[in-house]
Amino acid sequence: MPYVEVPGVRLWYTDTGGDGTPVVFLHAASGNTECWVYQEPVFTQAGYRCIAYDRKNWGRSETTGGEPGSAADDLEAFAQHLGLERFHLVATALGGIIGLDYTVEYPKRVISLTVSSSFTGVTDDSYMEVQHRLRPPEISNLPITLREVGPSYRAINGEGTARWLEIEESSRHDIAPEQGQSPRAPMTFARLEAMTTPVLMLSGDADLLSPPAMMKLVADHIPGCRFGTIPEAGHAAFWEQPEIWNQHVLDFIGEHRA
Repeated sequence: MPYVEVPGVRLWYTDTGGDGTPVVFLHAASGNTECWVYQEPVFTQAGYRCIAYDRKNWGRSETTGGEPGSAADDLEAFAQHLGLERFHLVATALGGIIGLDYTVEYPKRVISLTVSSSFTGVTDDSYMEVQHRLRPPEISNLPITLREVGPSYRAINGEGTARWLEIEESSRHDIAPEQGQSPRAPMTFARLEAMTTPVLMLSGDADLLSPPAMMKLVADHIPGCRFGTIPEAGHAAFWEQPEIWNQHVLDFIGEHRA
């Protein structure tokens, strides 16, 4: 089985190999490496080396003890083990929070960062006030399929919705709250305003958890950030509208070379 040993965890991963520029994918809280099935073949065909891994406390990765640590530090140890000097980072939802934290802390590693459908983890009071208004408890308490998969996709693709839910239900480990990982530092607008890495932010038009207005508020604090929306998509935009989503990301990373 393909594992990388880093402090506190054996990370299960996939790697298409080859000489192309690496693209590292970071999954959501509702997923694991299996969720990238609509991305890996397309990005590989475009000439990229595609790498994805189950984060600590998800999927087939195995916790080996010690402190929970930071997911950003896990990614850095993972990159060092695979000899990844520089790479594109493509992240969705909770993965986007980690992607931002990692890129701020290790900017020389990241050629470009794509953040999709993420509430970004910003802790500034002005942002949290907007988040509380746009994400009331009624939304968070919906069944996960209703709050994360858009209505258009659920209406036309029952099989795809069922597969998405199957991945979600098999992804998370049963852990105590104290075993959860934290960012290296709280995410703030000040940290984002100091970024120099090219960033693309994508939001699904029908995303209840990270609606376009909320993501645009964060994008406006990142120098030169490109912002786009995916029509009719919910929180799982990369899964619901992969052709449109893939083209946005491929166009963006194609503009930035190692």
